[in-house]
Amino acid sequence: MSMEDKRTGPSPHDLWNLLLGVVGVIAIVRELRKPKEERTWHGEVAFFPYDFRMPTIERVRTTYWNPEGPMVSGKVFGVGWAPNFGVIARLFGDSGEKPGV
Repeated sequence: MSMEDKRTGPSPHDLWNLLLGVVGVIAIVRELRKPKEERTWHGEVAFFPYDFRMPTIERVRTTYWNPEGPMVSGKVFGVGWAPNFGVIARLFGDSGEKPGV
């Protein structure tokens, strides 16, 4: 009998994914309740960041490689946080320059 066979309930990962899904639904409902011209499709629900706008190269760059930014920020698309590898590289002694530059 494997460990999975003995599991009796959802894992912490399952619960986290459920929570993010609920926050996502709340965020979408919140946006749809606004007049169309006031919808931004990004913001926060109970401190969880969300962004449902079409991702852009610039947002990907500033989210995942911004040595001067915060260590984590809202995802480029979806609900939750994303690591800023530029800050992490800087903390470990890298120059912080973008790869290929």
